[in-house]
Amino acid sequence: MTVSNPDWPDSPLDAVDAAFAALTTGPDPMTLDLDTLGPDTGLPGGVMTLPALRDWLLRHPRAYTARDAVWRDLVRRARLDGPSWVIAAVAMAMPALRRHAGRLHAGWSGDAADLDAEILTGFLTALRDRVDLAKPAPHAALCMAGWRAGHELLRRTGSAVPVEHVEHLTGPRIPHVPYGHPDLLVRRAARLGLLEHTDLDPYIDLRLGQRAIEPIAARLGITVDALRKRMNGIDERLADALAKGLLTSVVSPKTREYLQNQSVHRIRTRTGRVTTRLRRTASPAAAAA
Repeated sequence: MTVSNPDWPDSPLDAVDAAFAALTTGPDPMTLDLDTLGPDTGLPGGVMTLPALRDWLLRHPRAYTARDAVWRDLVRRARLDGPSWVIAAVAMAMPALRRHAGRLHAGWSGDAADLDAEILTGFLTALRDRVDLAKPAPHAALCMAGWRAGHELLRRTGSAVPVEHVEHLTGPRIPHVPYGHPDLLVRRAARLGLLEHTDLDPYIDLRLGQRAIEPIAARLGITVDALRKRMNGIDERLADALAKGLLTSVVSPKTREYLQNQSVHRIRTRTGRVTTRLRRTASPAAAAA
């Protein structure tokens, strides 16, 4: 026999609201220090509880810079600081998620909780991995991910979907192209020396798995900007190699040797930068010892 809490909401969205209320009330509610989000955001400043901040954002719908600053911080916290911030991020987006759910429910004949769960899953997937914080409007990207997930459920079940604007249509508008197995090409590129083996898994996670960059950078012990620059360099080398046929044809021993030497040079340069950084941050006492 299973025991359930009769007071706990059936809808996943209602459950998030209940959990958020528990996190933001009492003697130690969750807050954000708005002064840490950077200058010229347009935010009021100081420490603000999350419900109060959500209300402020709703009252200022054109405060795009402020909204982006808040949401970049929320996404980073959700990815790096634990499940409480995941709940907080969903709850902060709840007004938009409720609007999307209301439109989708109009074309849904099944259990409303199932559709809510699909919307929440789409949002959480984007929150964990899909949204790139280097791009503008992370809040809009997250909420549209929830909309797309709900829309896809209606599409699979053959339900009608009311669409107010063509831009709400989701999914590809051209046929899928069977590109094969790009991970095999990336692994071949690593064997040739076009990228270092230490970069292989991060590259596959980021470019093919579309995982979030912040946890990967933290795991590698480098900044997000440094990892992004490293991945962009790999993109350029792979594009050049594909154009030259290096990943799809036989490579001469001379070319292979050249690529391996280039890889060794990149590793030495990277190691040299780390060594220089460590020397600069070492204290005089540590250097004397």
